[in-house]
Amino acid sequence: MPDTWTTLKVLTWTKGYLAEKGVENARLEAEWLLCAALGMDRVGLYVNFDKPLTAAELTACRALVSRRARREPLQYILGSQDFYGLDFEVAPGVLIPRHDTEILVREAAGRCPPAGRVLDIGVGSGCIAVALAKELPGIEMTGCDPSSAALELAARNAARHAVVLALVAGSLFEPFQGMMFDLIVSNPPYIPSADLDTLQAEVRDHEPRQALDGGADGLDFYRRIIPEAPCHLVPGGWLLLEIGMGQAADVRGLFEAADKFTEIFSARDTGGIERVIGGRKW
Repeated sequence: MPDTWTTLKVLTWTKGYLAEKGVENARLEAEWLLCAALGMDRVGLYVNFDKPLTAAELTACRALVSRRARREPLQYILGSQDFYGLDFEVAPGVLIPRHDTEILVREAAGRCPPAGRVLDIGVGSGCIAVALAKELPGIEMTGCDPSSAALELAARNAARHAVVLALVAGSLFEPFQGMMFDLIVSNPPYIPSADLDTLQAEVRDHEPRQALDGGADGLDFYRRIIPEAPCHLVPGGWLLLEIGMGQAADVRGLFEAADKFTEIFSARDTGGIERVIGGRKW
């Protein structure tokens, strides 16, 4: 080991160590971790390559690198994730926002009345609800979740972005008897139970299983949401759902079987995967 650990030496060592542990994009992640530990941005990192690190700085770096080497998600370590051009706080116990979900926000924003009432089922970190409220500042946005940790995080993210969310504890439509909405959105759990143990270690070992497990074929929550949603949609109101890869035909079939929806459509994410299925109440 070198007598003096400069920023560049620590970065080089960290990149190799993370790569050995199976971390993808090891160089970029090493940079982000060092930025967090040293309190600087990436430009600052590059202009300080020759700077020797103090003992305290080395200790801070080791702590963060050790967590990532155990395959804890980078977002949990850094405490944030970009979504729809907004910076969201993330925390263990709540699903990390994915860029794939941004297509759900875009499709929903294009179908929501300017002053519509909107429900986000399974609000999680609040990324969908907050992004919609920012995009359509006149809407009345409600989110529900059975997880108190998720509701607390969503509230912090709403405050961070200066939007108002009505956050309700509960599962699916249970808290909303007699309430009607112009738009209902959800990114429900959709991974088949048998597939959970095959996921990346970051997801399998660290993200909440209740936000991932969609039952035997991944469709349990769609079978509950789709038939009940018309009871909570105004005439002409929309239901939009995120889906997993290969689930479009089955979820479309559930929309058709409900016999309450017209204009059923699908939308693809940036990778070309059908990621959203939606329909409009008769």
